[in-house]
Amino acid sequence: MEIKIETKSLEEIAQVIEVQGEIDVYTSPRVKEIITELIEKGNYNLIINLEGVRYIDSTGLGILIGALKRVREKDGCINLVCNNPQIKKIFNITGLVKIFGIFKSEEEAFSSLKSA
Repeated sequence: MEIKIETKSLEEIAQVIEVQGEIDVYTSPRVKEIITELIEKGNYNLIINLEGVRYIDSTGLGILIGALKRVREKDGCINLVCNNPQIKKIFNITGLVKIFGIFKSEEEAFSSLKSA
């Protein structure tokens, strides 16, 4: 399964990672690689846009949790953009809605970072 990942900077405050496709055991290493590179370059505020994600498994969730732990060590934050009811349901069932900020748009996620 193909996965497409693009990154961009928002006002030098946050990095946006836009993911399209499925985040599973096969594609998760690529997602982890991109997130790790950004964190290692000193980017501790991340917005991960999951609007183009059709499926995420436990491997993908584990990568998001690991990334969150790393950025929190540097007083950073990860906000997610997600409107897909199936993906949001996974975050609700796992209780991850309590540790990630989940927003309807990149603008909302960015505003939350700026005001934090």
